[in-house]
Amino acid sequence: MAEQDNAQAQQTAPKFALQRLYVKDSSFESPSSPAVFSKVWKPKMHVDLNTRSQPAADNVYEVTLTVTVTAKLEEDETAFLVEVQQAGLFIAEGIEGEALTQLLGIACPNMLFPYVREAVDALAVKGGFPALALQPVNFEALYRQAKQQAEQKAAEAGDSATTH
Repeated sequence: MAEQDNAQAQQTAPKFALQRLYVKDSSFESPSSPAVFSKVWKPKMHVDLNTRSQPAADNVYEVTLTVTVTAKLEEDETAFLVEVQQAGLFIAEGIEGEALTQLLGIACPNMLFPYVREAVDALAVKGGFPALALQPVNFEALYRQAKQQAEQKAAEAGDSATTH
């Protein structure tokens, strides 16, 4: 009887696993080369992050973390622009609603980040520039901020609909 209960518990227990990692897209541009290499290297770095998730099959989700880094020198001259879309297929069984949304918006990007970080650095170095170490990202804080902004927009849309 205990074995049967244990088997039922395993079947109903939530399951989360990384199935596959892959680079979905990557690009590197250095529009000012080779002249940029003779200039003083004190760039202003702009890092843009974006995550996207979508169902890929039953209980399988594709999560894509896109990182775009733009390095600009004096007079707004672009030294380089690198963009990497690091993706993964994740199995999420027995997880629904807000728990699934949080998993796809926080845990999955956290797992993808080291890979996208390495890919961005490798492209910058292969382009002839110094190593680029992206700082760690708090995906939970970003998720909460995006959720709060969406709730505020929804509330404002509701207010404007009732006042017109």
